[in-house]
Amino acid sequence: MNHHPIHSRRSVLKLLGTTAAGAPFVTRNLMAQSPANTLRHACFGVGGMGGSDLAHISNCENVEIVALCDVDLAQAAEARAKFPNARFYQDWRELLDKEADRIDSVNVSTPDHMHAPIGVSAMQLGKHIYGQKPLAHNLHEVRRMTELAKEKKIVTQMGIQIHSTAYYRMAAKVIQDGAIGRIKDVHTWSNKTWGDPTDKPDRTDPVPEGFDWDKWLGVAAQRPFIGGEYYHPGTWRKRLDFGTGTLGDMGCHILDPIFESLKLSAPVSVRSEGPAPNAWNWAVNGKVIYSFDRTAMTEGDQLNVTWYDGKARPPAEVVALMEGKKFPGQGTIFIGTGGVMVLPHVSRLQLFPLEKFKDYKLPRVEGESHWAQFIEACRGNGGTSADFAYAGPLTEAILLGGIASHFPNTTLKWDSPGLKFDLAEANAFVRRDYREGWRIAGLG
Repeated sequence: MNHHPIHSRRSVLKLLGTTAAGAPFVTRNLMAQSPANTLRHACFGVGGMGGSDLAHISNCENVEIVALCDVDLAQAAEARAKFPNARFYQDWRELLDKEADRIDSVNVSTPDHMHAPIGVSAMQLGKHIYGQKPLAHNLHEVRRMTELAKEKKIVTQMGIQIHSTAYYRMAAKVIQDGAIGRIKDVHTWSNKTWGDPTDKPDRTDPVPEGFDWDKWLGVAAQRPFIGGEYYHPGTWRKRLDFGTGTLGDMGCHILDPIFESLKLSAPVSVRSEGPAPNAWNWAVNGKVIYSFDRTAMTEGDQLNVTWYDGKARPPAEVVALMEGKKFPGQGTIFIGTGGVMVLPHVSRLQLFPLEKFKDYKLPRVEGESHWAQFIEACRGNGGTSADFAYAGPLTEAILLGGIASHFPNTTLKWDSPGLKFDLAEANAFVRRDYREGWRIAGLG
């Protein structure tokens, strides 16, 4: 177990308040009172993907679920019944205040807009963190989480669980072994439609009993509640203020093996050739072109990676490289100097031309539990494969595409060290102001 200092209760209150000043540390061994090397864990968000994360983490050996947090009592009912000894909270700030000296690690599995506020607050207390993808809602938040993970020397893992499967590991190895030569072009896509071209309904609906709408909004601006799953629990991913669209949701999965296999860094430019979001929602049928500087695995001075979602698809000449094989609903086509690799999302790769690779032996690659990897790393046993040092730059690239979609048919040059574009209007999307009473120390 890696041990880190934590804050006193008074320090927690200061940390979660509106002041930007850091609070004093109280040094203490996090595992001093944990029997049998038990990892004491708290969960933020226990419905949907949060419920899945909770199930996987709790199934790991020597993990105690100490506390649960969810703004929706109905969503939390199953988790509370399964873990009756875990203390329950509807306010994440109260959980960190009261449980800071009784937990070692957390997972943050809330809607995107609350990943960074909760995550940064827990990280400043020295807590190891499993953060759902995308790492955060905007570029400033992602960069701060990446920096803070390094400063605090805590264990981190982003919830791109396919990263640890044999499917994605094998694909990276095949590329890095040079099976299809150097990569000269990449096309990647998802048929999901986390967007909505319609206007926001002009109505106010009753807030369901047991659902704390104000705390669900969190750092986002106040607004009336709209029912029918317009926001909660189903379609917040479509809304600009809360989700990050199809690219933010699925891009973190599908572009992951591209980053891993080609060892990409930040893109030098990004261009959207799809529709723009409206005032409230992300668009659908997007197309985003990223340009990256060359790496040891790529051909030419720059590499283009083109993203498509909804009904948008790669051009016919790219699809034809699959020689009539079924085109997957989500996946990637790597075009190399010596062949083509098609990687369906969460499925076995295919190599083309079929005749050339008919006798090719795929490497033996083992997968493992993404969650167990995190838990063991918290104990000091190995590391994580998607820590924030890796997941941060990946998420930044994904979010750049979302910003570019606001400026169709405009090539935006990106200064990664400076965290800024060459277009002033685009820089307005790099970060956002939190509403009064919800400003987070460390994110100001």
